[in-house]
Amino acid sequence: MTETLGWGDYLTIVIYFAIVIVVGIWSTCRPNRGSSQGYFLAGKNMNWIPVGASLYASNIGAPIFVGLSGSAAASGIAVSIYEWHAVFFLVALGWIFVPVYVSCGSFTTPQYLRKRYGGKRIRTYAAVISLLGYIIFNISAEIFAGAMFLQQLLGWNLYLNVAVILFVTALYTIVGGLAAVIYTDTLQTVILLIGAAILFVTSWLDVGGWGALQEKYMMSAANYTFNNTQYSCGLPREDSFHIVRDAVTGDIPWPGALLGLSTLGMYVWCQDQLMVQRCLSAKNMNHSKGGALLGGFLKLTSFILFVIPGMVSRIKYPEEVACADPDKCFEICQNRAGCSNLAYPLLVLRLLPEGIRGLMLAALLAALMSSLTSILNSASSIITLDVWRMYRKKAKDTELMIVGRVTVLVLVVTSILWLPVMEKVQGGQFWAYMQSIRSYITPPWFILFVLGVFWKRTTEAGAFWGLNVCLVIGIIRMVLDFVYTPPNCGSGEPDTRPFIVRKVNFLHFATILAVISTIVMIVISLLTEPRPERKLRRVTFWTRNDPLEPELDSEDEEIDEEEKRIEVGEEDTAPNEPIENPMGAVGNIKRYCYNWVCGTTDKPKRKLTLEQRRALRAKLTSLHQKKIWRIILNTGAIVVTTITVFVLGVFY
Repeated sequence: MTETLGWGDYLTIVIYFAIVIVVGIWSTCRPNRGSSQGYFLAGKNMNWIPVGASLYASNIGAPIFVGLSGSAAASGIAVSIYEWHAVFFLVALGWIFVPVYVSCGSFTTPQYLRKRYGGKRIRTYAAVISLLGYIIFNISAEIFAGAMFLQQLLGWNLYLNVAVILFVTALYTIVGGLAAVIYTDTLQTVILLIGAAILFVTSWLDVGGWGALQEKYMMSAANYTFNNTQYSCGLPREDSFHIVRDAVTGDIPWPGALLGLSTLGMYVWCQDQLMVQRCLSAKNMNHSKGGALLGGFLKLTSFILFVIPGMVSRIKYPEEVACADPDKCFEICQNRAGCSNLAYPLLVLRLLPEGIRGLMLAALLAALMSSLTSILNSASSIITLDVWRMYRKKAKDTELMIVGRVTVLVLVVTSILWLPVMEKVQGGQFWAYMQSIRSYITPPWFILFVLGVFWKRTTEAGAFWGLNVCLVIGIIRMVLDFVYTPPNCGSGEPDTRPFIVRKVNFLHFATILAVISTIVMIVISLLTEPRPERKLRRVTFWTRNDPLEPELDSEDEEIDEEEKRIEVGEEDTAPNEPIENPMGAVGNIKRYCYNWVCGTTDKPKRKLTLEQRRALRAKLTSLHQKKIWRIILNTGAIVVTTITVFVLGVFY
């Protein structure tokens, strides 16, 4: 029973970092990293295994280790619905949304919105909201959860942990682009699965199996909660082993899980650049769909890898994980709202032997770094290709590479500034904080994409004003949540929060927001002039196979031509233009280092003829699949969704 790391643990961590650095450096030496397509889409040359592994690793970050396990420790298995829902959305990503994105030739989801709706304001709006979302509940959440885990393991200061995490992750993200991110994600997925599987098996054997888990969990609480009604809120929920929970009193009410969670999940998996970018990097539709399927199968494992260990931790360490007295909770974890977030770190520290404990820390770092690098790369893609290019239409690849790297640094600094806010508002359950923030922002964007893909009558004006109305409503609710916090368990304080905060669960609120945005977008769309059919080619599910490309608005034609030029890797350089080099050997070394870090090159790129450009463009936007692979992939999609329905039924 130790809470310190031994030399074997540190050796494991050092070996892990050495392997990651080697893989990261190797990936930066691959071709195509000197172009925007190579940097932001890994050259569109990824196969299904790295794509699926990156989808999984980008989502299974430190918040899953800390937040998912902590919520399972606090309230039981219901939190599994977040993971199992994702399976359906990953199938939708590969079979519905990615074909539309690929067909219209989009690098980013804001680019798709420009092609679908026209104009600049929705594309700009989407880029800004995406970046704010990455800062508020992606980058900051990853940094905070990972730093909290390391704080428990190493006893380091929170901000020192943040500095270490960011230095390692930002380095190869900036230098290597998406290829470095995806290849390291693949490695880290293997480490993550091995480490989490070892902890699951160890904790499962220690608790005595499923029957013992059910019996012991229902009796796991701090001693002072059993005979004191003031702390009865610290006892396990009666519905701890059920997925479907009461519509009013449930912490994850079933209407919210069915409807509200669907709006959040569909946006995260099918419309967020973070996930879409992985599938867009695949070499063709077979690999894109295969990657989505692999990600879906991996998501099914979260129940045993994170939920069960979180519940075992409550059984073994109830005085800490299940504390109910605000004063005692503060002594344990400096948080009066509860210490369930310690569930996974405590299990790692106290249950695993030396060496294996280091492997688990490596798994945590793998998950954290995978998510952070994915987020940073996606955010830099949006800034570079959707914001910067809007005002610098003729920017060359060299300029875009540098802007993308500088963007990563700016986002990191901004996210650190948000950390004090997270320390104050995240409460006893980190997972609930993350999901509630999403529920106030993402529902109207979910509706925007769904209507855009499936209803050709949706107009730019309807979409824009629907977003604005719901953004105001969502921000009001988010501010109320920050201002009016619930009374801590055992404090005896009355709940004086406004009705909309006290009685309307955030998942129910997400449903309400989705309904409002749907009504506003449909009504205004019907009152405004529809977008001509010639401008809807390849940008909806019904027109994805149109042989002609969409006709753009006049103000978008120039930037679209520039995007196509960059997409096929052209530069404004003559084919055989000589490169003068008056700098000498030292200058050569400096220039080489500059090019390696910035992703630039001194070599002139080949100019393509019009026929070559058209052929390459057709290949990049092709939806073609061989019949045998289409049958295999469709069968796989049916299998993974059937398994998911089955497990949902088992734990009804």
